[in-house]
Amino acid sequence: MPYTDKYNLTQEENLFLAKKTLVENIYSQAKMENINITFPDTKTIIDGMSISGLKADDVQKVLNLRNAWQYTLANINEPLTLDYAKQVHAMVAYGELPPTMLNTLRNGDVGIGGSFYQPIIPNEKESSQQIKNILQSDVSMTEKALDYFLFACRSQLFWDGNKRTASICANKILIGGGVGVMIIDEKHLRRFNKLMIDFYETADKTKIKQFLYTNCIFGINY
Repeated sequence: MPYTDKYNLTQEENLFLAKKTLVENIYSQAKMENINITFPDTKTIIDGMSISGLKADDVQKVLNLRNAWQYTLANINEPLTLDYAKQVHAMVAYGELPPTMLNTLRNGDVGIGGSFYQPIIPNEKESSQQIKNILQSDVSMTEKALDYFLFACRSQLFWDGNKRTASICANKILIGGGVGVMIIDEKHLRRFNKLMIDFYETADKTKIKQFLYTNCIFGINY
């Protein structure tokens, strides 16, 4: 199927949309990682207010997502490179990983829960080139964002926080191009997780890419 851009916004309009949906996006990214939090609590944390009854680790993860998003929206016109992704990851995974594992690629083996797939250890030069190839490909900005998200998730570039980092970077591509935002809504998570496992194991991105395009790209309809 053709993955044409669903929306055609100015960057200013798209930044407005991203800020308007920020709590929803962070909440969805938190639920994607099985963080036990409600939407109102997410908003309270993002607004900088303290909250009781939540694990400190979960609060920190939400604050990390807020900080990574703030960095991305403030640097929306910076080119998306491997170094940019590392910077986003260092914010996303702050406090979860030892400092030596931040701002650097994974250099050992990891497994993916529920899957037999074993990602290879990423190579700096090859990963950087793959990102360039995706961004320079002759497809729509929306398709570039989806391709980047799936590449970064399956590559498991980092020790942890890969989906969260990939989602923010994919949104950077969408927002920079004025083509909307990607939000993997809680109601779609079960289907998303199943399709992602299939994708990890087969490397066939057809179904998950179509699912994301159909259900998870949002914009402003005039």
